[in-house]
Amino acid sequence: MGLAFETEPRNEPRLGLVVLQADETIEGDFRRIMPSDVDLYVSRVPSSVDVTPGTLAEMENHIGQSASLFPTPASFDVIGYGCTSGTSVIGIERVGDLVRSGASVKAVTEPISALLAASGHLGVTRLAFLSPYIENVSSALRSVLAENGIETPVFGSFETGEEAVVARISPASLIEAAVEIGKSTDAEAIFISCTNLRTLDIISTIEDRVGKPVLSSNQVLIWHMCQLAGVKTGKAGFGKLLSGVQ
Repeated sequence: MGLAFETEPRNEPRLGLVVLQADETIEGDFRRIMPSDVDLYVSRVPSSVDVTPGTLAEMENHIGQSASLFPTPASFDVIGYGCTSGTSVIGIERVGDLVRSGASVKAVTEPISALLAASGHLGVTRLAFLSPYIENVSSALRSVLAENGIETPVFGSFETGEEAVVARISPASLIEAAVEIGKSTDAEAIFISCTNLRTLDIISTIEDRVGKPVLSSNQVLIWHMCQLAGVKTGKAGFGKLLSGVQ
Protein backbone atom coordinates (compact mmCIF):
# COMPACT_ATOMS: atom_id res chain seq x y z
CA MET A 1 0.00 0.00 0.00
CA GLY A 2 1.05 3.59 -0.48
CA LEU A 3 2.32 5.34 2.65
CA ALA A 4 2.02 9.02 3.53
CA PHE A 5 5.14 11.12 3.91
CA GLU A 6 6.22 14.70 4.38
CA THR A 7 9.08 16.62 2.88
CA GLU A 8 11.26 19.26 4.51
CA PRO A 9 13.89 21.68 3.20
CA ARG A 10 17.56 20.82 3.39
CA ASN A 11 19.27 23.87 4.82
CA GLU A 12 22.79 22.57 5.45
CA PRO A 13 25.59 24.49 3.72
CA ARG A 14 26.06 22.77 0.36
CA LEU A 15 29.52 22.67 -1.21
CA GLY A 16 30.65 21.05 -4.43
CA LEU A 17 34.13 20.02 -5.51
CA VAL A 18 35.23 19.26 -9.07
CA VAL A 19 38.16 16.85 -8.72
CA LEU A 20 40.64 15.78 -11.39
CA GLN A 21 40.33 12.19 -12.51
CA ALA A 22 44.03 11.74 -11.72
CA ASP A 23 43.85 13.26 -8.21
CA GLU A 24 44.25 10.77 -5.35
CA THR A 25 44.55 13.23 -2.47
CA ILE A 26 42.12 16.13 -2.40
CA GLU A 27 38.90 14.27 -1.51
CA GLY A 28 40.42 12.75 1.61
CA ASP A 29 41.79 16.12 2.71
CA PHE A 30 38.41 17.79 2.29
CA ARG A 31 36.52 15.13 4.21
CA ARG A 32 38.96 15.41 7.11
CA ILE A 33 38.56 19.18 7.42
CA MET A 34 34.98 19.96 6.47
CA PRO A 35 32.65 20.45 9.47
CA SER A 36 30.09 17.68 9.92
CA ASP A 37 27.14 19.99 9.25
CA VAL A 38 28.32 20.70 5.68
CA ASP A 39 27.06 18.68 2.72
CA LEU A 40 29.99 18.04 0.37
CA TYR A 41 29.38 16.70 -3.13
CA VAL A 42 32.16 15.61 -5.49
CA SER A 43 32.29 15.32 -9.28
CA ARG A 44 35.26 14.25 -11.40
CA VAL A 45 36.65 15.92 -14.52
CA PRO A 46 38.65 13.96 -17.13
CA SER A 47 42.35 14.72 -16.82
CA SER A 48 45.58 13.34 -18.22
CA VAL A 49 48.11 11.28 -16.33
CA ASP A 50 50.73 13.71 -17.67
CA VAL A 51 50.84 17.37 -16.64
CA THR A 52 51.64 19.81 -19.46
CA PRO A 53 50.10 23.13 -20.51
CA GLY A 54 48.30 21.24 -23.27
CA THR A 55 46.74 18.57 -21.05
CA LEU A 56 45.75 21.19 -18.50
CA ALA A 57 44.07 23.31 -21.17
CA GLU A 58 42.11 20.26 -22.38
CA MET A 59 40.12 20.26 -19.13
CA GLU A 60 38.36 23.43 -20.28
CA ASN A 61 36.28 21.20 -22.55
CA HIS A 62 34.95 19.13 -19.64
CA ILE A 63 34.52 21.33 -16.55
CA GLY A 64 30.99 22.44 -17.40
CA GLN A 65 29.87 18.87 -18.01
CA SER A 66 31.44 17.73 -14.75
CA ALA A 67 29.63 20.50 -12.86
CA SER A 68 26.35 19.44 -14.47
CA LEU A 69 26.68 16.03 -12.78
CA PHE A 70 26.02 17.48 -9.34
CA PRO A 71 22.45 16.83 -8.09
CA THR A 72 20.26 18.99 -10.32
CA PRO A 73 17.64 20.01 -7.71
CA ALA A 74 20.39 21.40 -5.50
CA SER A 75 21.60 24.99 -5.38
CA PHE A 76 25.16 25.19 -4.08
CA ASP A 77 26.69 27.78 -1.79
CA VAL A 78 30.17 27.25 -3.25
CA ILE A 79 31.75 24.99 -5.85
CA GLY A 80 35.52 24.61 -6.04
CA TYR A 81 37.56 23.46 -9.02
CA GLY A 82 40.43 21.44 -7.61
CA CYS A 83 43.40 22.20 -9.85
CA THR A 84 45.98 24.91 -9.23
CA SER A 85 47.96 24.65 -12.45
CA GLY A 86 44.82 24.01 -14.50
CA THR A 87 43.36 27.29 -13.29
CA SER A 88 46.53 29.15 -14.32
CA VAL A 89 46.17 27.83 -17.89
CA ILE A 90 42.38 28.05 -18.29
CA GLY A 91 41.96 31.30 -16.37
CA ILE A 92 40.22 32.22 -13.13
CA GLU A 93 37.19 33.87 -14.74
CA ARG A 94 36.82 31.14 -17.36
CA VAL A 95 36.78 28.41 -14.70
CA GLY A 96 34.02 30.28 -12.89
CA ASP A 97 31.98 30.64 -16.08
CA LEU A 98 32.36 26.95 -16.91
CA VAL A 99 31.25 25.79 -13.46
CA ARG A 100 28.25 28.12 -13.54
CA SER A 101 27.28 26.79 -16.95
CA GLY A 102 26.68 23.39 -15.39
CA ALA A 103 25.44 24.08 -11.86
CA SER A 104 23.41 26.53 -9.82
CA VAL A 105 25.91 28.09 -7.43
CA LYS A 106 26.40 31.33 -5.51
CA ALA A 107 30.22 31.38 -5.59
CA VAL A 108 33.01 29.57 -7.44
CA THR A 109 36.62 29.34 -6.41
CA GLU A 110 39.80 27.40 -7.16
CA PRO A 111 43.26 27.20 -5.56
CA ILE A 112 44.59 30.40 -7.14
CA SER A 113 41.73 32.61 -5.96
CA ALA A 114 41.91 30.80 -2.64
CA LEU A 115 45.64 31.46 -2.34
CA LEU A 116 45.17 35.14 -3.16
CA ALA A 117 42.46 35.39 -0.50
CA ALA A 118 44.53 33.52 2.09
CA SER A 119 47.60 35.65 1.38
CA GLY A 120 45.52 38.78 1.85
CA HIS A 121 44.09 37.38 5.07
CA LEU A 122 47.59 36.71 6.41
CA GLY A 123 49.03 39.95 5.04
CA VAL A 124 51.74 38.35 2.89
CA THR A 125 52.79 39.23 -0.65
CA ARG A 126 56.05 37.29 -1.11
CA LEU A 127 55.97 33.51 -1.18
CA ALA A 128 58.56 30.77 -1.27
CA PHE A 129 56.95 28.61 -3.97
CA LEU A 130 57.32 24.82 -4.01
CA SER A 131 56.05 23.02 -7.10
CA PRO A 132 56.14 19.37 -8.16
CA TYR A 133 55.91 20.20 -11.86
CA ILE A 134 57.98 20.88 -14.96
CA GLU A 135 59.17 24.41 -15.61
CA ASN A 136 56.58 25.59 -18.14
CA VAL A 137 53.72 24.52 -15.87
CA SER A 138 55.21 26.21 -12.81
CA SER A 139 56.12 29.40 -14.67
CA ALA A 140 52.54 29.87 -15.88
CA LEU A 141 51.27 29.75 -12.31
CA ARG A 142 53.95 32.11 -11.03
CA SER A 143 53.04 34.57 -13.77
CA VAL A 144 49.37 34.56 -12.76
CA LEU A 145 50.33 35.16 -9.13
CA ALA A 146 52.59 38.05 -10.16
CA GLU A 147 49.74 39.60 -12.15
CA ASN A 148 47.70 39.53 -8.96
CA GLY A 149 50.31 41.09 -6.69
CA ILE A 150 51.94 37.98 -5.23
CA GLU A 151 55.69 37.64 -5.78
CA THR A 152 57.50 34.30 -5.73
CA PRO A 153 61.14 35.35 -5.27
CA VAL A 154 62.10 31.90 -3.97
CA PHE A 155 61.24 28.85 -6.06
CA GLY A 156 61.92 25.13 -6.03
CA SER A 157 60.47 22.22 -7.97
CA PHE A 158 60.62 18.43 -8.14
CA GLU A 159 60.35 18.75 -11.95
CA THR A 160 57.97 15.87 -12.61
CA GLY A 161 55.14 15.73 -15.11
CA GLU A 162 53.42 12.56 -13.92
CA GLU A 163 50.41 12.77 -11.62
CA ALA A 164 50.99 9.29 -10.19
CA VAL A 165 54.49 10.36 -9.14
CA VAL A 166 53.20 13.59 -7.61
CA ALA A 167 50.72 11.71 -5.43
CA ARG A 168 53.54 9.53 -4.12
CA ILE A 169 56.14 12.16 -3.23
CA SER A 170 56.92 11.40 0.40
CA PRO A 171 55.95 13.80 3.19
CA ALA A 172 59.59 13.73 4.34
CA SER A 173 60.71 15.01 0.93
CA LEU A 174 58.10 17.75 1.03
CA ILE A 175 59.18 18.85 4.50
CA GLU A 176 62.85 18.96 3.53
CA ALA A 177 62.19 20.93 0.35
CA ALA A 178 59.76 23.38 1.97
CA VAL A 179 62.10 24.08 4.88
CA GLU A 180 65.00 24.61 2.49
CA ILE A 181 63.26 27.25 0.39
CA GLY A 182 61.33 28.69 3.33
CA LYS A 183 64.49 29.75 5.15
CA SER A 184 65.02 32.61 2.72
CA THR A 185 64.43 36.07 4.13
CA ASP A 186 62.96 37.05 0.76
CA ALA A 187 59.76 35.15 1.52
CA GLU A 188 57.10 35.89 4.14
CA ALA A 189 55.32 32.54 3.77
CA ILE A 190 55.59 29.22 1.93
CA PHE A 191 53.20 27.92 -0.71
CA ILE A 192 53.17 24.24 -1.70
CA SER A 193 51.33 23.93 -4.99
CA CYS A 194 49.22 21.02 -6.29
CA THR A 195 46.08 19.37 -4.93
CA ASN A 196 47.58 15.90 -5.43
CA LEU A 197 50.47 16.42 -2.99
CA ARG A 198 50.08 14.98 0.52
CA THR A 199 50.61 18.21 2.42
CA LEU A 200 47.89 18.42 5.05
CA ASP A 201 49.69 16.56 7.85
CA ILE A 202 53.04 18.33 7.41
CA ILE A 203 51.98 21.97 7.32
CA SER A 204 52.27 22.54 11.07
CA THR A 205 55.64 20.75 11.18
CA ILE A 206 57.05 23.07 8.51
CA GLU A 207 55.62 26.14 10.23
CA ASP A 208 57.27 25.12 13.49
CA ARG A 209 60.65 24.66 11.80
CA VAL A 210 60.60 27.80 9.67
CA GLY A 211 58.52 30.17 11.76
CA LYS A 212 56.40 31.30 8.81
CA PRO A 213 52.88 30.52 7.62
CA VAL A 214 52.63 27.56 5.25
CA LEU A 215 49.92 27.39 2.61
CA SER A 216 49.04 24.51 0.31
CA SER A 217 46.56 24.11 -2.53
CA ASN A 218 44.09 21.93 -0.66
CA GLN A 219 44.38 23.86 2.58
CA VAL A 220 43.66 27.26 1.00
CA LEU A 221 40.84 25.86 -1.14
CA ILE A 222 39.12 24.31 1.89
CA TRP A 223 39.56 27.54 3.84
CA HIS A 224 38.28 29.77 1.03
CA MET A 225 35.23 27.62 0.30
CA CYS A 226 34.30 27.71 3.97
CA GLN A 227 34.82 31.47 4.08
CA LEU A 228 32.59 32.00 1.06
CA ALA A 229 29.91 29.73 2.51
CA GLY A 230 30.02 31.35 5.94
CA VAL A 231 31.24 28.13 7.54
CA LYS A 232 33.76 28.17 10.39
CA THR A 233 36.74 25.84 10.14
CA GLY A 234 38.72 26.23 13.36
CA LYS A 235 40.76 23.06 12.84
CA ALA A 236 44.00 22.76 14.77
CA GLY A 237 46.99 20.85 13.42
CA PHE A 238 46.74 21.90 9.79
CA GLY A 239 48.50 25.23 9.86
CA LYS A 240 47.83 28.75 11.07
CA LEU A 241 45.34 29.50 8.30
CA LEU A 242 42.84 26.80 9.26
CA SER A 243 43.33 27.27 13.00
CA GLY A 244 42.60 30.98 12.74
CA VAL A 245 45.99 31.92 14.24
CA GLN A 246 47.94 34.70 12.47
